[in-house]
Amino acid sequence: MPALQATLDAAGITWDQLDALGAGIGPGNFTGIRITCAAARGLALGLGIPAIGIDRFDAIALDAPASPVAVAALRGHAWVRAPGAAPALTDTTPPGALTEGPHPLAVAITRLAAARLGTEQPRPAPLYLRDADAAPPSEAPPALLD
Repeated sequence: MPALQATLDAAGITWDQLDALGAGIGPGNFTGIRITCAAARGLALGLGIPAIGIDRFDAIALDAPASPVAVAALRGHAWVRAPGAAPALTDTTPPGALTEGPHPLAVAITRLAAARLGTEQPRPAPLYLRDADAAPPSEAPPALLD
């Protein structure tokens, strides 16, 4: 929250001057995405303004929406989304796929959120593209003593 306040201070505006909040919903770091979505939803509720979730694919393709986009994944893989298609996990990035946009991610998210302001938008929710790696232990828990 201090970083958000510092950003507002640097821009010379206050919380009550905001019309909406744009939030990156992923894909990306699991914990970071959850914190971002929760913070945006809480702030929007408290401020009485909409929170608009923007995925990384759309942010990267801001100025080239007809281009495929690749986002790094774990273990040397990439998530690739072609226009109009769902993201697919691959071990290669297709030639011509965008891997970063010409704008910083925060700027792209802000521009897209501003463009979507006034349209029906779902509340920001994490965009998870794979199942969790964690699993419950396979061994039975120890017996409890009375």
